[in-house]
Amino acid sequence: MYKVKSMVGGDVYHSTSSRTSPVFNPASGEQIGEVELASQSDVLDAVAKAAALQEGWGAMPAVERANMMFRLRGLLEENKEKLAEIISREHGKTHDDALGEISRGIEPVTFACGIPHILKSEYSLNVAKLVDSYGLLQPLGVCVGITPFNFPAMVPLWMLANALACGNCFILKPSERDPSASLFLHDLIQQAGFPRGVFSVVQGDKEAVDALLSAEKVAGVSFVGSTPIAEYVYKTGCSFAKRVQALGGAKNHMVVMPDADSERAVDALLGSAYGAAGERCMAISVAMPIGDEMADRLVASLSKKAREIHIAPASDAKSEMGPLISKQHKEKVVGYIEIGVEEGAELVVDGRDFTLAGEYENGYFLGASLFDRVAPNMRIYKEEIFGPVLCVLRAGSLEEAITLINEHELGNGVSIFTRDGAAARNFIERVSIGMVGVNVPIPVPVGFHSFGGWKRSLFGAHGIYGPESVHFYTKLKTVTARWVEKGEKGKAEFNFPHAGRN
Repeated sequence: MYKVKSMVGGDVYHSTSSRTSPVFNPASGEQIGEVELASQSDVLDAVAKAAALQEGWGAMPAVERANMMFRLRGLLEENKEKLAEIISREHGKTHDDALGEISRGIEPVTFACGIPHILKSEYSLNVAKLVDSYGLLQPLGVCVGITPFNFPAMVPLWMLANALACGNCFILKPSERDPSASLFLHDLIQQAGFPRGVFSVVQGDKEAVDALLSAEKVAGVSFVGSTPIAEYVYKTGCSFAKRVQALGGAKNHMVVMPDADSERAVDALLGSAYGAAGERCMAISVAMPIGDEMADRLVASLSKKAREIHIAPASDAKSEMGPLISKQHKEKVVGYIEIGVEEGAELVVDGRDFTLAGEYENGYFLGASLFDRVAPNMRIYKEEIFGPVLCVLRAGSLEEAITLINEHELGNGVSIFTRDGAAARNFIERVSIGMVGVNVPIPVPVGFHSFGGWKRSLFGAHGIYGPESVHFYTKLKTVTARWVEKGEKGKAEFNFPHAGRN
């Protein structure tokens, strides 16, 4: 059994707390490690060390930081397989899914390689006689990332790439459930030539989170997790005058129009609802077929194919779906299935009895579940389940579908499958959701756009990567400068100056 520690100032950091948290292999249910949990004083020590480096790191030429990003990108590509193995061991997702996570994490690193160009700002010559005005994008300061268990490499990379490239020291607080990927990323960042200590990893739980949110020298906080905790992080961080972006939960719909290719729609639903055992904030958890004819076709095909999903540990190369992250989370998802039955939804496919014999019989595996005839007032529709459970809510028209989607409190992602361009355009324009897919089941933007939901799926004003992220991790300083010609005489001005006056 291994021990996981923090990395602060470029060195292994031994927690002064006696508290630890177990790390399990979700496929076997066996404890494989233990992580040291940081105390409040440990967190403040890490913040102080980062703050001491902030001025020098922020003053480094952007092209030098970009060169480090180029090297980090290469190291991530070279070490994909090793990192994927670490992710699968502690999270449980399939090896191919872990590789996909890493690839999507590399995209924002690639974007950050162009930071010298991105940090260029505007310049206006002669806004008044001999007066120029221009903007400077300067580092925000010491920034913090608090990341979830479901993407232990991708989400940290989404945050740290632009944070570091923009000149901010960065402290990562990963999930204590799968903490080892963060240490692997730390090693790669060191190998890429980043100065020791500009990136640190603090292992911890709520005590560490609260300490980071209140630490005086922390300027910005990025968070990804459930909506209740996102709201807590946002409100708490803002109360301490931090800049905060907190991404919460989702209830992502996929509208299937009567003219859509139903089999393509079914395949898209299978992958997006049951991939990673549904533990994705961009998972499609509600299928919304328009009309009973399409609904009947969709449910018949889904029920057959959902039963055929190959569920196995990551060591099985044919695995399409692995276990859930923990025993407690499995019990929570099972509880939602029971709630759905009690509420009167039709349980077409029941995954609760799925087990794997032999060494994996104690793993946290759960079969795919499918509900039909779900109603908008049911908890399984209103709340995020975060597991392999797909709800089918039948809508009579596109108008009804748009209304239902817009009335939901969460607004992360949505998709529409159709051959009708006018219907798709109408949907895109009117739906109140942050990320929209057309014939694309999981509309995660590429790394040079920005990721972020609406409504109670995002607290704060900026997306998590891309151009929006640069705005989050920098402060705009606007300069107005006048250079007086030799011999020019001035006089006192009592009116407010304005453009056009000499």
